[in-house]
Amino acid sequence: MTEAIKFASQNIGRGRPSKFVLTPLSAPFFAGAARRQLEAEEALFVVGEPGDGCYRLEKGLLKIVITSLLGKDRILAILGPGAIVGELAVIDKGPRSASVFALKRCELSFISSAGFKDRTTRHPEIYEHLMNVLAARLRQTDESMAASSFLTVKARLARALLQLGELAGEDAGAGRVVIRHGIGQCDLAAMAGVARENVSRVMSDWERRKVVTRSSGDYYLIDIPTLKRNINS
Repeated sequence: MTEAIKFASQNIGRGRPSKFVLTPLSAPFFAGAARRQLEAEEALFVVGEPGDGCYRLEKGLLKIVITSLLGKDRILAILGPGAIVGELAVIDKGPRSASVFALKRCELSFISSAGFKDRTTRHPEIYEHLMNVLAARLRQTDESMAASSFLTVKARLARALLQLGELAGEDAGAGRVVIRHGIGQCDLAAMAGVARENVSRVMSDWERRKVVTRSSGDYYLIDIPTLKRNINS
């Protein structure tokens, strides 16, 4: 194993959830903010749109997506409750750098650009927490790039499932985790940066070996140690 691959397997195989959270100031910062609801697959905003404000996810799951010129999607991160989204365009006044969609029904708090400026003027300490959010997002992007460059298809898919399990999974007993929320193979392929056909092939092998099973659209992580070994092998 080369040093680059060894670094990738050690640092991106932990399945850490992609939760960019401002604590402890995020909840007070969004106190009294306007509320917005999204249905599953509805767009919060799309790349290139003006950045008119930022959001805090209160309930649900969001996915951050970039799309190639050929129309292929890549999911950069899955965000859970407490995550801040859209702050980059508010800070640099540029357009949205990626698209954000609901994976399931979401409730969000919204602060306009003017409201953001007013609150940060009164509470400049929030910028320190915003720096932490942006640093965490940069680390996540670095890890995703390393995964795409150095890990096998099976390792990338195992990593995506473990991340989803930590962020949105439920205890199914006997050391198993169930992932609900209607996440399909296209989403897994976009998270892992692989072709959907490869996801289908690997999932068929794992189902046969009882590593991961699927029932009524839900994924059951049956043999988590094996998934972790797939990342580090």
